[in-house]
Amino acid sequence: MARIGIIVEFQMEEANHAAFTAIISEHARMTKAEEPGCQQFDVLQPMKKGEPDRSRVMLVEVYADDAAFKVHGENPRLVRVRDAYASLITGRTLSLCSM
Repeated sequence: MARIGIIVEFQMEEANHAAFTAIISEHARMTKAEEPGCQQFDVLQPMKKGEPDRSRVMLVEVYADDAAFKVHGENPRLVRVRDAYASLITGRTLSLCSM
């Protein structure tokens, strides 16, 4: 069984960075606590010219297998999290990867 990796990049207005980061960091913490199949969930701050680029945030998630990834996608909290940050972002790019 292959592990599943997810890389997500969010774009936002810099003014929304703190609010978005608070929401997504709590989501990462709760995912790791509630989902045994989540092996990694990191919130990354991209840099630009040596400074934090507050117009972007990236996630790196690793799930044990397809079943663990499915559990994550069906977690009711995921809908609430997406609703909470929807007005804070201007775009999102998601890459699903086998590992």
